[in-house]
Amino acid sequence: MGRLSTHVLDTVNGKPAAGVAIALDALLPDGSRERVVDTVTNADGRTDQPLLSGTLPVGSYELTFAIGDYFRHLGTKLAEPAFLDLVPIRFAIAEPQGHYHVPLLASPWSYSTYRGS
Repeated sequence: MGRLSTHVLDTVNGKPAAGVAIALDALLPDGSRERVVDTVTNADGRTDQPLLSGTLPVGSYELTFAIGDYFRHLGTKLAEPAFLDLVPIRFAIAEPQGHYHVPLLASPWSYSTYRGS
């Protein structure tokens, strides 16, 4: 059974990022997009349920993390407009039964990701 999951880590404060809004969109071959799910991270910086599970549709996707709102909520002083506000990560699913974990490590000024396990 395939699965797509994520989590967000706040690298400034050294903790999981709770309350980050996340959108997952499927990027369609005609250039349009289709919203798959909207969710928010829990106290552990993860979503309560996998973003996708079962037989995963092969294709391109984009996760968008509202990291600017997260840091504003914490009271972090940000420039306006914030250097990083919405962080998009584009990736592809090629294995319908694979486990895809796409974490975000973020600060108000930088981010990184990788294919986790």
